[in-house]
Amino acid sequence: MVRIGEIGPGTIAEALELRIGTRILTVNGERVRDGLDFMFRTAENEIELEAVDPDGSPIVYQISRDSSERLGIVPARDKIRECANECVFCFIDGNPPDAREPLWLRDDDFRLSFTYGSYVTLTNLGPRGLQRLVDQRISPLYVSVHATNPAVRVRLLKNARAGLLMEQLTELLEAGLQVHTQVVLCPLWNDGPELDRTIRELYALGEGVLSLSVVPVGLTRYNLNRPVRLLSATEAETAILQTETIRQQALADRGHHWCYAADELFLIAGTDVPQSDYYDDWPLLENGVGALRSLLDAFETGKGSLSPINGVKRVRIVTGTSMGPFFERMSTAIAKQMGCAVEVLVVENRYFGPSVTIAGLLPGADILRAAADSTRGDLVLLPGEALNDGGLFIDGVPLSEVAARLSPATVRSGVEVVETLISS
Repeated sequence: MVRIGEIGPGTIAEALELRIGTRILTVNGERVRDGLDFMFRTAENEIELEAVDPDGSPIVYQISRDSSERLGIVPARDKIRECANECVFCFIDGNPPDAREPLWLRDDDFRLSFTYGSYVTLTNLGPRGLQRLVDQRISPLYVSVHATNPAVRVRLLKNARAGLLMEQLTELLEAGLQVHTQVVLCPLWNDGPELDRTIRELYALGEGVLSLSVVPVGLTRYNLNRPVRLLSATEAETAILQTETIRQQALADRGHHWCYAADELFLIAGTDVPQSDYYDDWPLLENGVGALRSLLDAFETGKGSLSPINGVKRVRIVTGTSMGPFFERMSTAIAKQMGCAVEVLVVENRYFGPSVTIAGLLPGADILRAAADSTRGDLVLLPGEALNDGGLFIDGVPLSEVAARLSPATVRSGVEVVETLISS
Protein backbone atom coordinates (compact mmCIF):
# COMPACT_ATOMS: atom_id res chain seq x y z
CA MET A 1 0.00 0.00 0.00
CA VAL A 2 1.17 3.54 -0.75
CA ARG A 3 -0.27 6.88 0.29
CA ILE A 4 -0.53 9.79 -2.12
CA GLY A 5 1.95 12.44 -1.04
CA GLU A 6 1.51 14.94 -3.88
CA ILE A 7 -0.81 15.55 -6.83
CA GLY A 8 0.77 16.97 -9.97
CA PRO A 9 -1.00 20.04 -11.38
CA GLY A 10 -2.65 19.58 -14.76
CA THR A 11 -2.51 15.79 -14.50
CA ILE A 12 -5.01 12.94 -14.58
CA ALA A 13 -4.88 12.67 -10.79
CA GLU A 14 -5.92 16.31 -10.43
CA ALA A 15 -8.74 15.89 -12.95
CA LEU A 16 -10.01 12.87 -11.00
CA GLU A 17 -9.85 14.95 -7.80
CA LEU A 18 -7.66 12.42 -6.07
CA ARG A 19 -6.67 13.63 -2.60
CA ILE A 20 -3.42 13.67 -0.71
CA GLY A 21 -3.52 10.92 1.92
CA THR A 22 -5.53 8.53 -0.26
CA ARG A 23 -4.22 4.96 0.08
CA ILE A 24 -3.58 2.99 -3.13
CA LEU A 25 -4.11 -0.70 -2.38
CA THR A 26 -3.81 -2.34 -5.79
CA VAL A 27 -2.96 -1.45 -9.37
CA ASN A 28 -4.64 -3.64 -12.01
CA GLY A 29 -5.50 -6.13 -9.30
CA GLU A 30 -1.92 -6.47 -8.01
CA ARG A 31 -1.00 -5.44 -4.47
CA VAL A 32 1.23 -2.35 -4.29
CA ARG A 33 4.14 -2.73 -1.88
CA ASP A 34 5.86 0.67 -2.07
CA GLY A 35 6.51 3.70 -4.23
CA LEU A 36 8.89 1.91 -6.57
CA ASP A 37 6.39 -0.90 -7.02
CA PHE A 38 3.72 1.72 -7.78
CA MET A 39 5.94 3.32 -10.43
CA PHE A 40 6.42 -0.01 -12.22
CA ARG A 41 2.76 -1.05 -12.03
CA THR A 42 1.42 2.29 -13.33
CA ALA A 43 3.61 2.29 -16.44
CA GLU A 44 0.65 0.90 -18.46
CA ASN A 45 -1.85 3.05 -20.35
CA GLU A 46 -4.86 1.17 -18.96
CA ILE A 47 -4.89 1.39 -15.16
CA GLU A 48 -7.33 0.36 -12.45
CA LEU A 49 -6.62 1.76 -9.01
CA GLU A 50 -8.27 0.30 -5.93
CA ALA A 51 -8.02 2.97 -3.26
CA VAL A 52 -9.30 4.18 0.09
CA ASP A 53 -9.79 7.93 0.41
CA PRO A 54 -8.73 9.92 3.52
CA ASP A 55 -12.26 9.56 4.94
CA GLY A 56 -12.02 5.76 4.80
CA SER A 57 -14.32 5.28 1.80
CA PRO A 58 -13.24 2.65 -0.77
CA ILE A 59 -13.14 3.79 -4.39
CA VAL A 60 -12.00 2.38 -7.72
CA TYR A 61 -10.54 4.52 -10.51
CA GLN A 62 -10.54 3.33 -14.11
CA ILE A 63 -7.93 5.26 -16.10
CA SER A 64 -7.23 5.19 -19.81
CA ARG A 65 -4.48 7.45 -21.05
CA ASP A 66 -2.03 7.89 -23.87
CA SER A 67 1.72 8.04 -23.42
CA SER A 68 1.80 11.86 -23.34
CA GLU A 69 -0.51 12.12 -20.32
CA ARG A 70 0.97 12.17 -16.82
CA LEU A 71 -0.77 10.25 -14.08
CA GLY A 72 0.38 12.82 -11.53
CA ILE A 73 0.39 10.67 -8.38
CA VAL A 74 3.50 11.12 -6.24
CA PRO A 75 3.59 8.53 -3.45
CA ALA A 76 4.50 9.60 0.06
CA ARG A 77 7.99 8.62 1.12
CA ASP A 78 8.37 4.93 1.89
CA LYS A 79 9.70 3.63 5.15
CA ILE A 80 13.35 2.90 4.49
CA ARG A 81 14.65 -0.64 4.85
CA GLU A 82 17.23 -0.51 7.60
CA CYS A 83 20.52 -2.33 7.73
CA ALA A 84 20.64 -5.71 9.45
CA ASN A 85 24.44 -5.69 9.69
CA GLU A 86 26.88 -4.54 12.34
CA CYS A 87 29.78 -3.74 10.02
CA VAL A 88 33.07 -3.29 11.83
CA PHE A 89 33.75 -0.14 9.80
CA CYS A 90 30.25 1.39 9.94
CA PHE A 91 30.55 5.17 9.64
CA ILE A 92 27.35 5.67 11.58
CA ASP A 93 29.10 4.23 14.63
CA GLY A 94 31.48 7.14 14.20
CA ASN A 95 28.80 9.78 14.69
CA PRO A 96 29.18 12.21 17.58
CA PRO A 97 26.75 11.38 20.41
CA ASP A 98 24.73 14.54 19.71
CA ALA A 99 24.43 13.99 15.95
CA ARG A 100 21.09 14.85 14.34
CA GLU A 101 18.56 12.00 14.29
CA PRO A 102 18.62 11.47 10.48
CA LEU A 103 22.35 10.71 10.67
CA TRP A 104 21.64 7.59 12.73
CA LEU A 105 19.54 5.93 10.02
CA ARG A 106 21.26 2.75 8.85
CA ASP A 107 19.73 2.31 5.40
CA ASP A 108 20.30 -0.79 3.29
CA ASP A 109 17.48 -0.32 0.80
CA PHE A 110 17.63 -1.69 -2.75
CA ARG A 111 15.12 0.99 -3.83
CA LEU A 112 17.62 3.71 -2.92
CA SER A 113 20.35 1.75 -4.68
CA PHE A 114 18.30 1.68 -7.88
CA THR A 115 17.09 5.27 -7.77
CA TYR A 116 20.06 7.09 -6.18
CA GLY A 117 23.05 4.80 -6.60
CA SER A 118 23.60 4.11 -2.90
CA TYR A 119 25.34 0.85 -2.06
CA VAL A 120 23.50 -2.06 -0.41
CA THR A 121 24.68 -5.39 0.99
CA LEU A 122 21.66 -7.58 0.01
CA THR A 123 21.73 -9.24 3.45
CA ASN A 124 18.14 -8.15 4.19
CA LEU A 125 16.74 -9.76 1.03
CA GLY A 126 15.40 -13.29 1.04
CA PRO A 127 14.28 -15.32 -1.98
CA ARG A 128 11.12 -13.25 -2.53
CA GLY A 129 13.06 -10.00 -2.38
CA LEU A 130 15.58 -11.23 -4.92
CA GLN A 131 12.78 -12.46 -7.15
CA ARG A 132 11.19 -9.04 -7.08
CA LEU A 133 14.46 -7.53 -8.32
CA VAL A 134 14.38 -9.98 -11.21
CA ASP A 135 10.67 -9.63 -11.98
CA GLN A 136 10.78 -5.83 -12.09
CA ARG A 137 14.21 -5.61 -13.71
CA ILE A 138 15.54 -3.39 -10.92
CA SER A 139 18.95 -2.80 -12.44
CA PRO A 140 21.66 -1.68 -12.16
CA LEU A 141 22.13 -2.11 -8.45
CA TYR A 142 25.09 -0.90 -6.42
CA VAL A 143 26.33 -3.66 -4.14
CA SER A 144 28.75 -3.41 -1.22
CA VAL A 145 30.76 -6.59 -1.59
CA HIS A 146 33.82 -5.93 0.60
CA ALA A 147 34.92 -9.56 0.21
CA THR A 148 33.80 -12.54 -1.84
CA ASN A 149 35.23 -14.98 0.70
CA PRO A 150 32.08 -15.89 2.71
CA ALA A 151 33.92 -16.20 6.02
CA VAL A 152 35.62 -12.83 5.62
CA ARG A 153 32.41 -11.08 4.59
CA VAL A 154 30.52 -12.56 7.56
CA ARG A 155 33.30 -11.35 9.85
CA LEU A 156 33.19 -7.85 8.35
CA LEU A 157 29.41 -7.46 8.37
CA LYS A 158 28.68 -9.54 11.48
CA ASN A 159 25.75 -11.16 9.71
CA ALA A 160 25.52 -14.85 8.82
CA ARG A 161 23.58 -14.01 5.62
CA ALA A 162 26.57 -12.02 4.38
CA GLY A 163 28.14 -15.29 3.26
CA LEU A 164 25.39 -15.80 0.65
CA LEU A 165 26.57 -12.93 -1.54
CA MET A 166 28.10 -14.86 -4.44
CA GLU A 167 24.97 -17.02 -4.77
CA GLN A 168 22.82 -13.89 -4.72
CA LEU A 169 24.92 -12.13 -7.34
CA THR A 170 24.92 -15.22 -9.54
CA GLU A 171 21.12 -15.42 -9.38
CA LEU A 172 20.72 -11.75 -10.32
CA LEU A 173 23.29 -11.85 -13.10
CA GLU A 174 21.90 -15.04 -14.63
CA ALA A 175 18.52 -13.29 -14.79
CA GLY A 176 20.10 -10.48 -16.80
CA LEU A 177 20.47 -7.84 -14.09
CA GLN A 178 23.60 -5.71 -13.74
CA VAL A 179 25.52 -4.51 -10.70
CA HIS A 180 28.22 -2.05 -9.75
CA THR A 181 30.31 -3.38 -6.87
CA GLN A 182 32.40 -1.85 -4.12
CA VAL A 183 35.04 -2.86 -1.61
CA VAL A 184 35.61 -0.76 1.50
CA LEU A 185 39.20 -1.70 2.21
CA CYS A 186 40.10 -2.43 5.83
CA PRO A 187 43.75 -3.27 6.55
CA LEU A 188 44.32 -6.80 7.85
CA TRP A 189 40.66 -7.65 7.22
CA ASN A 190 39.99 -7.74 3.47
CA ASP A 191 43.16 -6.38 1.87
CA GLY A 192 46.18 -8.26 0.48
CA PRO A 193 45.30 -11.77 -0.76
CA GLU A 194 41.63 -11.25 0.09
CA LEU A 195 41.45 -8.21 -2.19
CA ASP A 196 43.12 -10.23 -4.95
CA ARG A 197 40.52 -12.98 -4.48
CA THR A 198 37.63 -10.50 -4.50
CA ILE A 199 38.84 -8.83 -7.69
CA ARG A 200 39.37 -12.17 -9.40
CA GLU A 201 36.02 -13.70 -8.41
CA LEU A 202 33.92 -10.63 -9.23
CA TYR A 203 35.52 -10.32 -12.65
CA ALA A 204 34.85 -14.02 -13.30
CA LEU A 205 31.10 -13.42 -12.83
CA GLY A 206 31.04 -11.78 -16.24
CA GLU A 207 30.12 -8.49 -17.83
CA GLY A 208 26.99 -8.12 -15.72
CA VAL A 209 29.33 -6.84 -13.03
CA LEU A 210 29.75 -3.40 -14.53
CA SER A 211 32.46 -2.09 -12.24
CA LEU A 212 34.42 -2.53 -9.04
CA SER A 213 35.57 0.41 -6.95
CA VAL A 214 38.08 0.05 -4.13
CA VAL A 215 37.56 2.62 -1.38
CA PRO A 216 39.65 3.07 1.78
CA VAL A 217 37.83 2.76 5.07
CA GLY A 218 36.84 6.08 6.64
CA LEU A 219 36.80 6.44 10.42
CA THR A 220 36.12 9.24 12.87
CA ARG A 221 37.53 9.96 16.31
CA TYR A 222 34.54 8.07 17.73
CA ASN A 223 35.35 4.71 16.12
CA LEU A 224 39.02 4.98 15.14
CA ASN A 225 40.86 1.70 15.80
CA ARG A 226 37.70 0.05 17.15
CA PRO A 227 38.36 -2.51 15.72
CA VAL A 228 39.40 -1.25 12.27
CA ARG A 229 42.23 1.18 11.61
CA LEU A 230 43.00 3.50 8.70
CA LEU A 231 45.23 2.47 5.82
CA SER A 232 48.85 3.53 5.78
CA ALA A 233 50.36 5.16 2.71
CA THR A 234 52.15 1.91 1.83
CA GLU A 235 48.95 -0.12 2.15
CA ALA A 236 47.06 2.34 -0.05
CA GLU A 237 49.77 2.20 -2.71
CA THR A 238 49.76 -1.60 -2.60
CA ALA A 239 46.00 -1.68 -3.11
CA ILE A 240 46.28 0.63 -6.12
CA LEU A 241 48.89 -1.67 -7.64
CA GLN A 242 46.65 -4.69 -7.01
CA THR A 243 43.98 -3.16 -9.24
CA GLU A 244 46.28 -2.54 -12.19
CA THR A 245 46.52 -6.11 -13.54
CA ILE A 246 42.77 -6.56 -13.82
CA ARG A 247 42.40 -3.05 -15.26
CA GLN A 248 44.64 -3.95 -18.16
CA GLN A 249 42.96 -7.33 -18.64
CA ALA A 250 39.51 -5.73 -18.61
CA LEU A 251 40.58 -3.11 -21.14
CA ALA A 252 41.73 -5.87 -23.48
CA ASP A 253 38.69 -8.11 -22.84
CA ARG A 254 35.86 -5.61 -22.46
CA GLY A 255 37.08 -2.29 -23.79
CA HIS A 256 37.07 -0.49 -20.44
CA HIS A 257 39.15 -0.67 -17.26
CA TRP A 258 36.34 -2.01 -15.02
CA CYS A 259 38.21 -1.59 -11.70
CA TYR A 260 38.83 1.83 -10.16
CA ALA A 261 40.69 2.98 -7.09
CA ALA A 262 38.83 5.75 -5.28
CA ASP A 263 40.29 9.23 -5.07
CA GLU A 264 41.08 8.82 -1.37
CA LEU A 265 43.42 5.90 -2.06
CA PHE A 266 45.64 8.12 -4.19
CA LEU A 267 45.55 10.88 -1.57
CA ILE A 268 46.52 8.46 1.24
CA ALA A 269 49.26 6.93 -0.89
CA GLY A 270 50.61 10.37 -1.77
CA THR A 271 50.66 9.51 -5.48
CA ASP A 272 49.48 11.57 -8.42
CA VAL A 273 45.78 11.57 -9.23
CA PRO A 274 45.23 9.64 -12.49
CA GLN A 275 44.43 11.39 -15.76
CA SER A 276 40.86 11.36 -17.07
CA ASP A 277 41.34 8.26 -19.24
CA TYR A 278 41.75 6.22 -16.04
CA TYR A 279 38.01 6.64 -15.43
CA ASP A 280 36.72 5.63 -18.89
CA ASP A 281 33.23 7.18 -19.18
CA TRP A 282 33.14 8.13 -15.46
CA PRO A 283 30.66 5.42 -14.34
CA LEU A 284 31.13 6.13 -10.62
CA LEU A 285 31.61 9.88 -10.55
CA GLU A 286 28.51 10.37 -8.38
CA ASN A 287 30.12 8.05 -5.83
CA GLY A 288 33.29 10.12 -5.70
CA VAL A 289 35.46 7.96 -7.96
CA GLY A 290 37.15 10.46 -10.24
CA ALA A 291 35.63 13.54 -8.62
CA LEU A 292 39.03 15.07 -7.93
CA ARG A 293 40.27 14.60 -11.50
CA SER A 294 36.96 15.98 -12.79
CA LEU A 295 37.42 19.08 -10.63
CA LEU A 296 41.02 19.63 -11.69
CA ASP A 297 40.17 19.28 -15.39
CA ALA A 298 37.14 21.54 -15.06
CA PHE A 299 39.30 24.20 -13.42
CA GLU A 300 41.88 24.08 -16.19
CA THR A 301 39.15 24.36 -18.80
CA GLY A 302 37.22 27.15 -17.10
CA LYS A 303 39.81 29.30 -15.35
CA GLY A 304 40.11 31.59 -18.37
CA SER A 305 36.51 32.71 -17.87
CA LEU A 306 37.22 34.10 -14.39
CA SER A 307 37.29 37.87 -14.09
CA PRO A 308 37.22 40.52 -11.35
CA ILE A 309 34.00 40.91 -9.33
CA ASN A 310 32.98 44.40 -8.33
CA GLY A 311 33.55 44.98 -4.63
CA VAL A 312 35.48 41.75 -4.01
CA LYS A 313 38.94 42.37 -2.58
CA ARG A 314 39.67 38.86 -1.36
CA VAL A 315 38.40 35.38 -2.24
CA ARG A 316 38.46 32.87 0.61
CA ILE A 317 38.09 29.22 -0.48
CA VAL A 318 36.93 26.93 2.33
CA THR A 319 37.86 23.26 2.04
CA GLY A 320 38.91 20.17 3.99
CA THR A 321 42.46 19.12 4.70
CA SER A 322 42.70 16.62 1.84
CA MET A 323 41.83 19.20 -0.81
CA GLY A 324 43.87 22.04 0.65
CA PRO A 325 47.03 21.44 -1.42
CA PHE A 326 45.06 21.31 -4.68
CA PHE A 327 43.28 24.60 -4.07
CA GLU A 328 46.56 26.18 -2.98
CA ARG A 329 47.97 25.34 -6.42
CA MET A 330 44.89 26.81 -8.11
CA SER A 331 44.96 30.00 -6.04
CA THR A 332 47.68 31.74 -8.05
CA ALA A 333 45.72 31.41 -11.30
CA ILE A 334 42.49 32.48 -9.58
CA ALA A 335 44.17 35.57 -8.10
CA LYS A 336 45.63 36.53 -11.48
CA GLN A 337 42.31 36.18 -13.30
CA MET A 338 40.20 37.87 -10.63
CA GLY A 339 42.67 40.61 -9.77
CA CYS A 340 42.40 40.14 -6.01
CA ALA A 341 43.92 38.23 -3.13
CA VAL A 342 43.00 34.56 -2.82
CA GLU A 343 43.24 32.64 0.44
CA VAL A 344 42.58 28.94 0.98
CA LEU A 345 41.05 28.20 4.37
CA VAL A 346 41.94 24.59 5.16
CA VAL A 347 39.51 23.54 7.89
CA GLU A 348 40.34 20.73 10.29
CA ASN A 349 37.22 18.77 11.16
CA ARG A 350 36.64 19.00 14.91
CA TYR A 351 33.16 17.51 14.69
CA PHE A 352 34.31 14.09 13.48
CA GLY A 353 38.01 14.49 14.20
CA PRO A 354 41.07 15.10 12.00
CA SER A 355 40.87 11.66 10.36
CA VAL A 356 37.88 12.98 8.36
CA THR A 357 39.48 15.17 5.73
CA ILE A 358 36.89 15.63 2.97
CA ALA A 359 35.10 18.93 2.37
CA GLY A 360 31.71 17.22 2.13
CA LEU A 361 31.66 16.49 5.87
CA LEU A 362 32.77 19.90 7.09
CA PRO A 363 30.47 21.16 9.87
CA GLY A 364 29.13 24.67 9.97
CA ALA A 365 30.67 25.38 13.38
CA ASP A 366 34.18 24.61 12.13
CA ILE A 367 33.65 26.73 9.02
CA LEU A 368 32.49 29.64 11.16
CA ARG A 369 35.54 29.26 13.38
CA ALA A 370 37.95 29.23 10.41
CA ALA A 371 36.33 32.15 8.57
CA ALA A 372 35.39 34.26 11.58
CA ASP A 373 37.73 37.11 10.61
CA SER A 374 36.06 37.59 7.21
CA THR A 375 35.13 41.18 6.50
CA ARG A 376 33.57 43.49 3.93
CA GLY A 377 35.06 42.84 0.51
CA ASP A 378 35.57 39.12 1.17
CA LEU A 379 33.89 36.48 -0.98
CA VAL A 380 33.74 33.29 1.08
CA LEU A 381 33.27 30.19 -1.09
CA LEU A 382 31.88 27.11 0.68
CA PRO A 383 31.78 23.50 -0.59
CA GLY A 384 28.25 22.78 -1.80
CA GLU A 385 28.63 19.07 -1.06
CA ALA A 386 28.81 19.94 2.66
CA LEU A 387 25.13 20.97 2.59
CA ASN A 388 22.04 18.80 2.44
CA ASP A 389 18.93 19.64 0.43
CA GLY A 390 17.59 21.66 3.35
CA GLY A 391 20.66 23.90 3.48
CA LEU A 392 22.09 22.32 6.65
CA PHE A 393 25.68 21.39 7.35
CA ILE A 394 26.37 17.98 8.90
CA ASP A 395 26.22 19.42 12.44
CA GLY A 396 22.81 21.00 11.83
CA VAL A 397 24.08 24.56 11.40
CA PRO A 398 22.10 26.21 8.55
CA LEU A 399 23.84 27.99 5.68
CA SER A 400 21.73 31.06 6.46
CA GLU A 401 23.33 31.27 9.93
CA VAL A 402 26.83 30.98 8.48
CA ALA A 403 26.06 33.75 5.98
CA ALA A 404 24.56 35.98 8.67
CA ARG A 405 27.44 35.53 11.10
CA LEU A 406 30.09 36.15 8.42
CA SER A 407 28.31 39.27 7.19
CA PRO A 408 29.28 41.81 5.79
CA ALA A 409 31.38 39.29 3.83
CA THR A 410 29.57 37.65 0.91
CA VAL A 411 29.01 33.89 1.28
CA ARG A 412 28.38 31.56 -1.65
CA SER A 413 28.14 27.77 -1.84
CA GLY A 414 27.88 25.01 -4.42
CA VAL A 415 26.30 26.04 -7.71
CA GLU A 416 26.20 29.62 -6.46
CA VAL A 417 30.00 29.62 -6.50
CA VAL A 418 30.15 28.79 -10.19
CA GLU A 419 27.39 31.24 -11.08
CA THR A 420 29.05 34.03 -9.10
CA LEU A 421 32.48 33.53 -10.62
CA ILE A 422 31.38 33.04 -14.23
CA SER A 423 28.59 35.62 -14.37
CA SER A 424 30.88 38.31 -13.01
